[in-house]
Amino acid sequence: MKFYKLILAIVLILTFKNSIAQVEKKSELFIKLKKADSLTFHEGFNKCNYSALKKVLHKDLEFFHDLGGTQNLDQFFEAFSKNICGDSNYKPIRKLLLETLEVYPLKNNGELYGAIQKGEHNFYIKEPNKEIYITGYAKFITTWVLENGDWRAKRILSYDHKPIKDYGKKFNANYAFPLFDNDKKIEELLIKHKIPSVSLGVIKNGSLQQIRTFGKKKTGQPISNNSIYKVASLTKPITAFVVLKLIDEGVWSLDEPVSKYFIDEDIIDSRYVNKLTTRHILSHQSGFLNWRYLTDDNKLFFQFEPGTKWQYSGEGFEYLRKAIEKKLNRPFEEIAQEKLFNPLGMNNTYYYWTDKIDEKLYAIEHDENGKQINYEKYTVANASANLLTTIEDYSKFLVYILNGAGLSEENYNEFLKVQAHEKKGIDWSLGMQMLTNLPNNETAFMHTGGDYGTKTIAIIFKNSKDGLVLFANSENGMVLWQKIISEYFGVVGEEIVRRNLE
Repeated sequence: MKFYKLILAIVLILTFKNSIAQVEKKSELFIKLKKADSLTFHEGFNKCNYSALKKVLHKDLEFFHDLGGTQNLDQFFEAFSKNICGDSNYKPIRKLLLETLEVYPLKNNGELYGAIQKGEHNFYIKEPNKEIYITGYAKFITTWVLENGDWRAKRILSYDHKPIKDYGKKFNANYAFPLFDNDKKIEELLIKHKIPSVSLGVIKNGSLQQIRTFGKKKTGQPISNNSIYKVASLTKPITAFVVLKLIDEGVWSLDEPVSKYFIDEDIIDSRYVNKLTTRHILSHQSGFLNWRYLTDDNKLFFQFEPGTKWQYSGEGFEYLRKAIEKKLNRPFEEIAQEKLFNPLGMNNTYYYWTDKIDEKLYAIEHDENGKQINYEKYTVANASANLLTTIEDYSKFLVYILNGAGLSEENYNEFLKVQAHEKKGIDWSLGMQMLTNLPNNETAFMHTGGDYGTKTIAIIFKNSKDGLVLFANSENGMVLWQKIISEYFGVVGEEIVRRNLE
């Protein structure tokens, strides 16, 4: 053990000597090494995919294990074949704890040549006819080197291995959060990641099972079931279903040109203006950028012909709102209240600030250091963002979707269809991201929302009719929802998180 500690100390000194501050989790380097870690462990360790391991392990690999000694590449593969993949009836499974993952670039004269990746992971055992169960946890440090554009793991330290006290605990037992099995644990995580509050809505079998709230909406004021969050892009699924209700009533059409009712002056002379339909907009195939202010001249234009490919666009949803308001000669907020909010009892949901909102209930946004952010009170509807709602109201909305949304079979089936392809493993329906071919033959519909200081997610499952809504009034909130989804929904949740990070 003394020898190992000496080696570990030397390695840490050498590897961190040239490192700078850790990179942001949304940076290209972080994402690339997250994928590399996935090849090493998710594909290699968990699935016994030798070819995946060979792609990422360096020919001069040095593997240090605090219980198993040291290994080179050949010794590693020999032990891997025997201990990890040798018995199909007793298969070890590794799961990364995403919120612990950190990456530190290594440079020489300003040139990137490698990186340090560190984090923590849990270990489980999968046996036939048994639910997967946790056995222990450990920490790891991987030194990656960049060779000819490819990342290779040259030195791996696996240490601080500890067995779990309640060995054999189920991985996903009756919707009690694994590793979130008490309120104190969640509060500790909020403190650790400087997250003021998190609110959770849990859906099971098409019904709202429970609401859980933790932390504070602002200094000294506890969060509650009726606390109001700004949920950013979680506005879009709401907008989509308001529109689907109008389509179902025959006052709007999914496939007629939107130009029949509205044309933005910026694109009035475009050859594509009469090709844009509601289907294109709701499935993010409008051809627009996310926002026109991202262009040099602040003008809206088609980057491609509508319907020919996928590109996320808030402008598209706003375009649709303006067209509907012009045809019906009514504010979109009023239409939403009539078609969705009032019938569902979503009594604390608004597209913008009104005098009906009690500002004392507002969950103020917080930065990455846990400090309150000055917030703006928007006073006009935006079909893409800025919706104000509670965890209970949004949970009611998801339950409504799972149970058919009061739509005709024809129109509900349009929502259930894949309408556009974003990337491998991720498609889009009308207004929501769609993930098919998940474990247990499951299909998920989900959407995230993120402005500075607020992070939200909503997810529902077609077959089980289960779901989860999570709001956090923190810039760091994504860390928590990744962890909760991956642990709460087991292998299905892990796969969802993996696809969204790649």
